[in-house]
Amino acid sequence: MSHSVRVFPTLEAIAQNFAAILIKDLDRIEPDHFYTIALSGGATPEFLFRYLSENYADRIDWEKLLVFWGDERCVPPENKESNYRMAYENLLQNVPIPDANVFRIKGEDDPQIEAHQYADLVTDYVPEFEETPQFDLMLLGIGADGHIASIFPDKMELFNSAHLFEVVVKPETREKRITATGKLINNASKIYFIVTGKEKAEIVSEIIQKKSGSERYPASMVNPRSGHIVWMVDTHAAALLK
Repeated sequence: MSHSVRVFPTLEAIAQNFAAILIKDLDRIEPDHFYTIALSGGATPEFLFRYLSENYADRIDWEKLLVFWGDERCVPPENKESNYRMAYENLLQNVPIPDANVFRIKGEDDPQIEAHQYADLVTDYVPEFEETPQFDLMLLGIGADGHIASIFPDKMELFNSAHLFEVVVKPETREKRITATGKLINNASKIYFIVTGKEKAEIVSEIIQKKSGSERYPASMVNPRSGHIVWMVDTHAAALLK
């Protein structure tokens, strides 16, 4: 496993580098095979998705992608809080990816039932490694409280869950979400953390430098069994790194 931190001057530079990585990975895919990716929500991915659609719509082999999500709010797809809606409006509707290659979490359905059904869907379409589905790439952000996907600090036990997806409640708002668990996250071949902004500098430095107390953050539990972790951060988020 490799663990690297890459610092970029701007979010545009991060997006350009990510696009280059995606193009390179897709070029390696054999004919009739697919590249599986799990997307995240948030403001930084929103910029990334929009940048890709505006600059790489005809430069990425979108038909080779199978698109999933690492978490979703329990809302309909047209709701402004939907991670699917954000990705659709900023990326998916603007690039030539077949509808059949997009697998959204149905946030409008019964959360417990959908968590099980989405786990089955991922199991059906994502190749396994050590009897667990393995995404080629999982995109993660990090919250101010250190949460990743929708695993919050009060739900650290989800890293030991036997399930692939579970229903959680966000502590502050009490809203329900469906999230990938540590079992699925830590089985990804590649994990890319994309983090920007000076408000993330302290928590980024705590986790990357493994400072005392950092173990209380869910992001500190991301430790894939295979593949690697890459932190792609801007200079503001990296300000406290040594």
